[in-house]
Amino acid sequence: MARGGQRRAGAARGGARGGQNGGNGGGGGNGGQRRRPRDEEGIIPILARVVREVEAGVQRRVPPRDLRTRFQVVALLARDERQRVKADPALSEAQRAEQLKRLDGIGTILAKTATREPALFSLLGEDAVVSDAALDLKRELEIAGGLEPTEQPVVEEAVDAALAATRQVVPQSVRRRMLAHPFLTPDFSAAQERYDGPHRLAGWELLEPLFRSFELAGGGAASMELPEPSALRLPAGLELMPHQGRLVAAAEDGHRSFLLADEPGLGKTAQALLAARAADAYPLLVVVPNVVKTNWAREAQRWTPERAVTVIHGDGEQIDGFADVFVVNYEVLDRHVGWLGELGFRGMVVDEAHFIKNKSSQRSQHVLAIADKVRERTARPLMMALTGTPLINDIDDFRAIWQFLGWIDEKKPLPALMAKLEEDGLTPVEPGFYPRARASVVSMGIVRRRKVDVAADIPARRIADLPVELEGSLGRSIRDAERELAKRLLARYHRALESRREHVVDPMGDGVDHELVRRVAKTELSDSTEKDGTNVFTMVRRIGQAKAGLAADYAAQLVRNVGKVVFFAKHVDVMDTAEETFAKRGIGFASIRGDQTPTVRQRNIDAFVSDPDVHVAVCSLTAAGVGLNLQVASNVVLAELSWTDAEQTQAIDRVHRIGQETPVTAWRVIASQTIDTKIAELIDSKAGLAARALDGSDEEVASSTDVQLDALVALLTDELRREHARR
Repeated sequence: MARGGQRRAGAARGGARGGQNGGNGGGGGNGGQRRRPRDEEGIIPILARVVREVEAGVQRRVPPRDLRTRFQVVALLARDERQRVKADPALSEAQRAEQLKRLDGIGTILAKTATREPALFSLLGEDAVVSDAALDLKRELEIAGGLEPTEQPVVEEAVDAALAATRQVVPQSVRRRMLAHPFLTPDFSAAQERYDGPHRLAGWELLEPLFRSFELAGGGAASMELPEPSALRLPAGLELMPHQGRLVAAAEDGHRSFLLADEPGLGKTAQALLAARAADAYPLLVVVPNVVKTNWAREAQRWTPERAVTVIHGDGEQIDGFADVFVVNYEVLDRHVGWLGELGFRGMVVDEAHFIKNKSSQRSQHVLAIADKVRERTARPLMMALTGTPLINDIDDFRAIWQFLGWIDEKKPLPALMAKLEEDGLTPVEPGFYPRARASVVSMGIVRRRKVDVAADIPARRIADLPVELEGSLGRSIRDAERELAKRLLARYHRALESRREHVVDPMGDGVDHELVRRVAKTELSDSTEKDGTNVFTMVRRIGQAKAGLAADYAAQLVRNVGKVVFFAKHVDVMDTAEETFAKRGIGFASIRGDQTPTVRQRNIDAFVSDPDVHVAVCSLTAAGVGLNLQVASNVVLAELSWTDAEQTQAIDRVHRIGQETPVTAWRVIASQTIDTKIAELIDSKAGLAARALDGSDEEVASSTDVQLDALVALLTDELRREHARR
């Protein structure tokens, strides 16, 4: 990519020379000594003037207030004009070549300017967001250049809106809630908030300087001051780490907007849920990526068990409209945006908030629309954006997030932030403005802690389970296969029970002969190794295949948040799916497998460790579980479960090694409502047994056969208890 960029720049440099001498090529006896009148007509000379103004602004390091806007508009119009010139049949080849050279000259200046001000490069992308100010300026320049102004795609937008409306749903339970509470009147005190102080900054374009303040001002970690944690009432067995308690204490003290940018593994989910409880922000809406939807519901039940939680799947037929916490994923938000805006939420959490960075995307527009509705009904709702992405990278990506939080609107800071900016009496032309502006934004609610910052609070190594829901036909087929396996075990059990003559002892009173259950499970396990079809091994493999895309998706999110990630899987097809996902997303990866030669294997390891463009090591659990040092990463994704805690620990220890300076988090992806959950529980329960054995006790270390057998025992026991309960 770097070489390609150099070639493009070289071509642009050539175009600039042509553009500067473009008036000399045409005829007559003038010898090119004076420019033809038509050279001063049209859009090109206007673009040349504006791009020179932008270039001068960057060189002075005190850019004009609309620098970014002008830069982007010149690029857009130059792109449009190039297409028009190429297609204009009225132009001779000489005229076409001359105008293209002049446009190349403009392109050269844009390239040089962006090189001096790298933040401008993002405005050149096809998917760059075009602000209202940029559209207005584009229209002005088109009119000045004698062009017909570009009409906005209102028809296309209307069609999109009509299509979205046809997908809108209102679940019946939600209708019942709305009928039960018909008088949800807006809180008009929200509309009274305005800034009444001095107006030294009136007329200044402030959003771009605010974004630039994070690039220019420095000043250490972007994190607001937080109070000391207070004593909290928590469910039995749970406790908060000090850094988590401080954010909850801020919510208790009345702070109501947070951009929580802690690194993954520092408990953002628990902080958000407990902050909502401290602020009494119920009902609470939580918008999340699909891969973590189930985990959010589980965590809400753990940390705030007194609050009812409901998860919105598909059209929401199964949701509880009277719940306190509503969890919805971005992918189905378009169907529910209407009623979500009217339900009367007093708090809203957006997880992986960088998902809404592109304001032109539908999901961003839906999130912002719901947020506006929340603020219309509640004067000071709790608004939280969660992301692990460092704030210093692509700061303009946070425009939509700041708008979601209510700090800015499309064009200016809103009253609370404006009051902070006016306190110092500085303007963007004064160097002291930038550090003060950065501090003002941070104090609005930015909280950023890294693992190394709170290392004393967190364990050096922890395993975090990430439950995922296997939806669609694949999920249904796996659950059907599991039921088939359970029925086969049940039939075996009843046949064995009928053939027994001795009296069945039922010490637990659950109607289950536990000794017979174990014998049946042993028989099934031995048969499973000799035949194909549905058995515990094929079940686990199919679950791994179904989880592969979700696990890779989560690993991709981690890459954006924390950098390098190690991805472990047992089966080749799961690794293949993960690598395809990373390739589609443009994420560099290194593959470490058992069928590689030592040379290839070492080359791939070195690439992961040393190459900044290689972000993921996709590793075989068996081939890469030992003998590797991958401590350049501190996050591990376990896409498939191993059969022993020892195998799992060996994989994690490729990262958690002597010399590792950051606490390590292993994210174990578990398929909810499947045998996967039983296997995870069994592995954890046997981990202590293995530790005791290694410490010299008489216990035997649990083997993979133990876990496989116990998984079948648990499956059959659950089925028998359900059968007993139905009698």
